Amino acid sequence: MTRFGYTLMTEQSGPKQLVGYAQGAERAGFDFEVMSDHYFPWLDEMGHAPYAWSVLGAVAHATERVDLMTYVTCPTTRYHPAVVAQKAATTQLLADGRFTLGLGSGERLNEHVVGEGWPGAQARQEMLAEAIEIIRALLGGQTLTHEGDYFTVDTAKLWDVPEQGLDIGVAVSGGQGIERFAPLADHLIAVQPEVDLVRQWNAVPDAPQIPNGARAIGQIPISWGPSEEQAVKRAHELFRWFGGGWAVNADLPMPQGFAAASQFVREEDVAESIPCGPDLDKIAESVKAYVDAGFTDVALVQVGDETQEAFLREAAQPLLEKLRAL
Repeated sequence: MTRFGYTLMTEQSGPKQLVGYAQGAERAGFDFEVMSDHYFPWLDEMGHAPYAWSVLGAVAHATERVDLMTYVTCPTTRYHPAVVAQKAATTQLLADGRFTLGLGSGERLNEHVVGEGWPGAQARQEMLAEAIEIIRALLGGQTLTHEGDYFTVDTAKLWDVPEQGLDIGVAVSGGQGIERFAPLADHLIAVQPEVDLVRQWNAVPDAPQIPNGARAIGQIPISWGPSEEQAVKRAHELFRWFGGGWAVNADLPMPQGFAAASQFVREEDVAESIPCGPDLDKIAESVKAYVDAGFTDVALVQVGDETQEAFLREAAQPLLEKLRAL
């Protein structure tokens, strides 16, 4: 059975609000919660970007049942992989084994801030593969010295390591990434409901099999609200960047770039790609594409900070009933 999650979106909410939403999502019955890890919002109108790992620690302490996950962290530029390993191990301990480390090759929007430049796509994948090797070794309790193509580690050791270990999910968008990362990861992360992604993953030698042990974890934005017109306006204001595609989203350096790239996106364009309004059947139907594609987990992104409490109070439970009936 597919599990359904709630997205703690750091780009549109402050840290205390996110902790409260995490508690509300757990009460509403979501199976898991994912958190974005950004230095900037996609657009200035979104207005937030707290440090995800501080919020994750608070969420781990404030919740009891839901699984937690980063969706996703880039362990190559803004963070050194040895530091990511330490953060992940600590979060897993705080969460009593409920945490999964979601990793990806990153976006220039977040990684450029440390002044190390922005590598090309092939180099970013090579960096991610080396970073996973380092993280795995440290989570395994090794004292690690590493001289690689991209990273140096000088006699590092984690002193607080979760006994139950820690699963790693990796974000991929196509066959080349799947072939490279499926043997290195425990779970697939993707943002498109494409059945070929699951099939290609399962066809890779030594890849953990979906759904027999491995998970395929997707995410979809929704704009629920009592007024369809207002829900569309809100989605257009905050999520018009969404249709740009990964090649655009990965390489633009600032929110102003996303504003410029999406300046000609119309409200009706957004309404075609994001379900908007009070119709829960319509929202459930949009999620069904992930279920049909073989995804085991789907996280919902409710658009707009000001809508979260009403969504969790009024819509989440009946929506989850419809989703589980799929």
